[in-house]
Amino acid sequence: MSKRDELIVKYATDLKEKCGVTPDMDLLTKVTVGCGPSIYNADSATVAGSDDKELATVKNNFLIKKLGLSDGAELDKAIDAVMEKYGKSNKNKYRAVVYYLLAVHFKKESVYK
Repeated sequence: MSKRDELIVKYATDLKEKCGVTPDMDLLTKVTVGCGPSIYNADSATVAGSDDKELATVKNNFLIKKLGLSDGAELDKAIDAVMEKYGKSNKNKYRAVVYYLLAVHFKKESVYK
């Protein structure tokens, strides 16, 4: 099994156990691939849920640039909701899992089709 495949299994486990979501494995794989090499770097593979700068990066680079959403309060609310769902106390919030949950939240799975 490749390193990426191992990470996808880890992300699927997080979605099931920490978020209560049964993942669409095809979509999760595409989101993971879309994250590029960042998934292999310990720092960039996770999202610091309490770091405003980090959350702004998620909003600008993923929600606005990748998903094509317009900036607004609903983006911040969605990020907050995803952080809450993942568990505020959960230290390791994987970027691919956060992006997966946001793509599903905004019904933007088609971006990965």
